[in-house]
Amino acid sequence: MHGPHRRFRKGLDLHLHTDTFTAEASAGLPGPAWLRERRAGAYEAVATCALPSESEEVWRYTPINSLVLDDFVPPAHDGPAPAGDQLLAALTTALGTVAGSVLVHNGRASTFNVSGADGAGATGLAFGGADDVPGSSAMLGSVQEGGDALVRLNDAFAPDPVFVDVRDGTRVGAPVLIVHWCDATSAFPRTSVRAGEGSAVSVVEVFAGPGAGDGPRSLVVPVTELAAGDGASLSYVSLQILDGAAWSIARLAGRGAANSSLRTFTVGLGASYDRVRADVAVEGKDARSEILSAYLGHGNQVHDIRTLQDHVAPRTTSELLCQGAVAGTSRSVYSGLIRVHRGAVRSDARQTNHNLVLDEGAHADSVPNLDILENDVRCSHASTVGPVDEDQRYYIESRGVAPDMAESLIVRGFFDAIIDRSPVPEVIPFLQREVHERLDVALGGRALPAGV
Repeated sequence: MHGPHRRFRKGLDLHLHTDTFTAEASAGLPGPAWLRERRAGAYEAVATCALPSESEEVWRYTPINSLVLDDFVPPAHDGPAPAGDQLLAALTTALGTVAGSVLVHNGRASTFNVSGADGAGATGLAFGGADDVPGSSAMLGSVQEGGDALVRLNDAFAPDPVFVDVRDGTRVGAPVLIVHWCDATSAFPRTSVRAGEGSAVSVVEVFAGPGAGDGPRSLVVPVTELAAGDGASLSYVSLQILDGAAWSIARLAGRGAANSSLRTFTVGLGASYDRVRADVAVEGKDARSEILSAYLGHGNQVHDIRTLQDHVAPRTTSELLCQGAVAGTSRSVYSGLIRVHRGAVRSDARQTNHNLVLDEGAHADSVPNLDILENDVRCSHASTVGPVDEDQRYYIESRGVAPDMAESLIVRGFFDAIIDRSPVPEVIPFLQREVHERLDVALGGRALPAGV
């Protein structure tokens, strides 16, 4: 991605200019009056923003300077997406039972399917678009406030935000499934989840597109907001399996109230550049969060994970585990921050990042950070970058396993360990299959034989 005059400087400010993402294109999107007004305000904010730059710490080690917005156009309503329907059906079967499901094609939602109370526990679940969910106007932007130019572009160009609103005390007994099928040159998926006081809900969100080599060069900018009320349990899993020509730049924002549990798991497998920024705040006393992230790189992919564990209230707990592997000439970046505010006494925060480098041409960067403004806290961080452990390899080979197969077994176990911790257990077999298939590609001749 390249081109002249991507941005210009006026005094000390950088301003974003684009000929394709226009105010008229944003104003032409559907929705109720409040959503149209929100888009208009977001577009005005876009005009005062700059595109992200590698000179910013939060974008270090990335290829973001080569992003040229005018290489893309806002998505059109392209009608049916048979491949997306097939993926939705396959995932519904894999999960067993779902409380609700929807296919979102280039940001535009099709029919929302909501199960009854017969086993799915969907009573008290509001699932739909801006016109369908009564509290949608209060939900959108309640967790992700403001943001950089790309987040504001999502605000300005998301055609059909998806809302999951769970009434106080409701326990939804099966996952809510959202499949985003992205086959246009750009897409701006938007999802907002709110778990009411004492409720429980799990959400599975998948971002996918045409197979390798079949899709256009594309830009996908998802924004997902998660809000867990007092005593609520909210579990979320996202899987990114976009085409290799795509750039995926995702923002995940979470907020947990008192005594809540907020668990997230993001898995990045596709796209040429795959970025997830996950900011999770535990804002109420005794709130707990768990942030899991996994990635697998091959070819010349770039996987970029940024996390914030934000402790605002006393006796809050957060645990982060990010682990992945790079093969070929792919590379990864992990940068995480634990922030403990004044007054957040007895907070307990743990941050762990493990990276496997499978080939000499691959590279991984790991940058853990702490910002502690309170004394009575427990915080720790750990990071590893390196090849497969030789002691593990020797142990397996001593049992008669060939060296290449030993490496494959170790790497597969490395991924299975974090997948088994998925906060939505129903999705574990599907995640394992997707990771194993791509691991066979990444390892080439070192992969395990079929059926192992």
